[in-house]
Amino acid sequence: MARKKSNEPYDTFEGSSEGFGSQESGGSRRGGYHTSQTPQQQGGGAGRGWGRGNPQQQGGRRGGGHYQGRGGGYQQGRGGQQFQQQGPGQMEYQPRGVPQGRGGPQQGRGGRGGGAYVPGGRGAGPSAAGPSAAEPSTLPLPELHQATQPPYQAPASLPAEPCSVISPDVELAQQIQELSVHPATSATQAIVPASSKSVRFPLRPGKGSCGTRCVVKANHFFAELPNKDLHQYDVTITPEVTSRGVNRAVMEELVRLFRESHLGGRLPAYDGRKSLYTAGPFPFTAKEFQVTLVDEDDGTGSERRQRNFKIVIKFAARADLHHLGMFLAGKQADAPQEALQVLDIVLRELPTARYTPVGRSFYSPDLGRRQPLGEGLESWRGFYQSIRPTQMGLSLNIDMSSTAFIEPLPVIDFVIQLLNRDARDVLSRPLSDADRVKIKKALRGVKVEVTHRGNMRRKYRISGLTSQATRELTFPVDERGTMKSVVQYFHETYGFTIQHTNWPCLQVGNQQRPNYLPMEVCKIVEGQRYSKRLNERQITALLKVTCQRPHERERDIIQTVYHNAYHEDPYAKEFGIRISDRLASVEARVLPPPWLKYHETGKEKDCLPRVGQWNMMNKKMVNGGRVNNWTCINFVRNVQENVARGFCHDLALMCRTSGMDFALEPVIPPLSARPDQVERALKAHHHDAMSILHPQHKELDLLIVILPDNNGSLYGDLKRICETELGLVSQCCLVKHVFKMSKQYLANVALKINVKVGGRNTVLADAISRRIPLVSDRPTIIFGADVTHPHPGEDSSPSIAAVVASQDWPEITKYAGLVSAQAHRQELIQDLYKLENDPKRGNVPGGMIRELLISFKRTTGEKPQRIIFYRDGVSEGQFYQVLLHELDAIRRACASLEPGYQPPVTFVVVQKRHHTRLFANNHMDQHSVDRSGNILPGTVVDSKICHPTEFDFYLCSHAGIQGTSRPAHYHVLWDENKFSADALQTLTNNLCYTYARCTRSVSIVPPAYYAHLAAFRARFYMEPETSDSGSMASAAAAGRAPAAGARSTRLPGGGSVRPLPALKDNVKRVMFYC
Repeated sequence: MARKKSNEPYDTFEGSSEGFGSQESGGSRRGGYHTSQTPQQQGGGAGRGWGRGNPQQQGGRRGGGHYQGRGGGYQQGRGGQQFQQQGPGQMEYQPRGVPQGRGGPQQGRGGRGGGAYVPGGRGAGPSAAGPSAAEPSTLPLPELHQATQPPYQAPASLPAEPCSVISPDVELAQQIQELSVHPATSATQAIVPASSKSVRFPLRPGKGSCGTRCVVKANHFFAELPNKDLHQYDVTITPEVTSRGVNRAVMEELVRLFRESHLGGRLPAYDGRKSLYTAGPFPFTAKEFQVTLVDEDDGTGSERRQRNFKIVIKFAARADLHHLGMFLAGKQADAPQEALQVLDIVLRELPTARYTPVGRSFYSPDLGRRQPLGEGLESWRGFYQSIRPTQMGLSLNIDMSSTAFIEPLPVIDFVIQLLNRDARDVLSRPLSDADRVKIKKALRGVKVEVTHRGNMRRKYRISGLTSQATRELTFPVDERGTMKSVVQYFHETYGFTIQHTNWPCLQVGNQQRPNYLPMEVCKIVEGQRYSKRLNERQITALLKVTCQRPHERERDIIQTVYHNAYHEDPYAKEFGIRISDRLASVEARVLPPPWLKYHETGKEKDCLPRVGQWNMMNKKMVNGGRVNNWTCINFVRNVQENVARGFCHDLALMCRTSGMDFALEPVIPPLSARPDQVERALKAHHHDAMSILHPQHKELDLLIVILPDNNGSLYGDLKRICETELGLVSQCCLVKHVFKMSKQYLANVALKINVKVGGRNTVLADAISRRIPLVSDRPTIIFGADVTHPHPGEDSSPSIAAVVASQDWPEITKYAGLVSAQAHRQELIQDLYKLENDPKRGNVPGGMIRELLISFKRTTGEKPQRIIFYRDGVSEGQFYQVLLHELDAIRRACASLEPGYQPPVTFVVVQKRHHTRLFANNHMDQHSVDRSGNILPGTVVDSKICHPTEFDFYLCSHAGIQGTSRPAHYHVLWDENKFSADALQTLTNNLCYTYARCTRSVSIVPPAYYAHLAAFRARFYMEPETSDSGSMASAAAAGRAPAAGARSTRLPGGGSVRPLPALKDNVKRVMFYC
């Protein structure tokens, strides 16, 4: 349903300058579900409160008012404080060392759910014990504890029959009704944990039972916990070296020389830096050793270089494996990271010596055939290895991986491949400035060995290129400053005649003492991973290498385990670690797909997806958007105006057939324009359209754009101008689709257009009938958040944070989005909540959470009484930090809108960058796999390979297309809503069927997916010249000059990050990122 545009500012309020007040509204909540495509004529007052109500959704709504629930005022007490969860959504504030009634919780019923902290320590809420004595106004931050329920005991077996997805039961529903709201400390300060040590992630509330039971295999191998004492020793090597390789060589020589005589026969594991680990103690607490490393024989008979090192080994600590055993048994909350790290180092010791380590993976040309990727790169096969604590005990996670390495070519050959031109053409002429930039960027930091000195292959690291050609380079050869040319020096000293004297030399060493090496005497050293950004052709080639069908990947994983022969690993033997050679067999369940609701006027009003997919045949969008005024710009030279008109007409027809109210003719005829005139063309065409529409008080609803297949920065420039300058929603189409005119393509584009103009494609039938546990019972807002970081090699570009939030309830299908730039590679979202200084009003609260909460209230007429927050892109090591910062921001944003407003929050991290893979127990069973051979969509695992005590699960919500499906890993970090396992797993799986851009279930929950799309889109606003789109291919060449309209990412002076240009109001209210 198209929404009438409001002339009110996006962040204004009525009734209160600070936040939400009570709302008075006529009538009761409507009972039926409207699917009309025309604006609903509803009566009733807009009321006052959280912001201006939507004129289409005010009447018939229940009066908002302050949320009524159990609670009471918090009063300030002395000493430290502690939050403990008492029951479903209920919190007790218990100051330590303070008697009940002095700063303790004052329970009350029927009043507003709690007061705010006020100076002097007096609670603002109702008090049963009377006011307390005045206390100091400085309030220590309390501790937060979530894990209060006892460890879950697994049932003997799962039920054979699938249960209903309507969960939980009546008792849980009654508990939900008693859910209380947690008061805030003040309008702008919420209770937050003081440190990560005070946070306890929620314990598993029980295992799920919904769905059809099955068995899958996981690439986890059981690791038997050693029964030995682990000792840690500090290592100091003098002179200090930065290379782990040299450090390891030193320690290997030390162990070879002194293992039996001084080390008590121990075989230690070394981390390559400062720590050494043993299974049992050395016969000393501190000792000094002398070791000499001798370079390999170069075959010339010259004297080999010797380097002397002093090594001091000193006892540091003893790692107690008893605590690890207690943790794995579920009897201890905190994972002993030190013990896990020691075991991981032990199992990495032998692979590190055999292969090239990259992060947690190991690569070698012996582990699979090398595949060329183009431009001097090749792919190496390898494997990922990590030891993990799970419900079945310790497990070794093994997965196959591939990455790009630099081909060990002569530098001349590498340059020819890099420039991607004919060799004779490259060698016969001097390099252009653009060629020099590209070569310098590709070779900086690369290690080469010289080839002009026989067997003496000395290695150097490239620091740059000379600005002069080789024939022009001279350098001093003695103290008197006698100069000699590089060409002359190589001829006289080595008898080597340089052929390509018009090329620059490689520069090695530093700027003060540069060394020059002609390219033709250098060869790239083997085994160097390419860490910079790959271009599109290279990415495609690498994906072809890594794409394996599930049974092939499973076979290779098993072969890797056999090849690694962990039972023969001397380090594993030394430490008593035993690794199983069989994949873990895991109980799983296949959740049923949800029923989807379509418009009543279609032949099919309801749809049950089959194996994660469905189509739009005989269906109409449940809420078709309205596009009365649109136009088109064509940036492709060989597309004639009649072709553009025909394409647009067919697209308009498809939109109408799908259920939209879409005008068949554009406001003004399509414009053909040059790609290098994008800004001028857009603004001129927009002006021409608005000169017709503005006198009629109308707006331009949509711009259709035809782009070249390889469009460089054009796509990014166009989106930036439309969304931040013109306030215009656009849909881009590649020219190859314009000529094909596929109905399937047009139908997919229609889905995207509909949500961009405010429509809905489909909704969950359970949402309409109010049967979604912990969502349908009260107004619930679902957030998605993600941070995208710059590509490797972009050292100063900002990270982009994006937050989206559902704007309809109970449908939970529409999501508004906001984006923000923040410091380079900063994972914590900085602008969730912020105070902005206003010269007249002082500190004014703002931020993305606050703005989206206000928007939800404006569009639904309801205050969110429950928050579900899906956070993408967080690694395990950042869990505590992200939760502390972002939960605090959510609470402060809520408190800034209304004193005491603290709806319960569930905070869930979504992870895709992990290496757990699930395989069908029988690949030949057609009932247990999809067409690609992957496990069925809806497969969920919450046992055995999951966390020993915490609330997490793996969910494969999508059907595979090619390769091996990667399940998403969901880890609950905070849960005030008290979800059961079935309720959260079912909600997450069902939401995956509501993704707007296709008629397939997707691999991660849509709000997290949308946040990723929005963050990706926002990078165009600052860096249009270097960004690629997920749907619009960009062939932007590396190292080219900035495109017109490119924005600097830093403020003048190089300090903080320049803010992103603001999205126009009418853009950020719709799903512009789709």
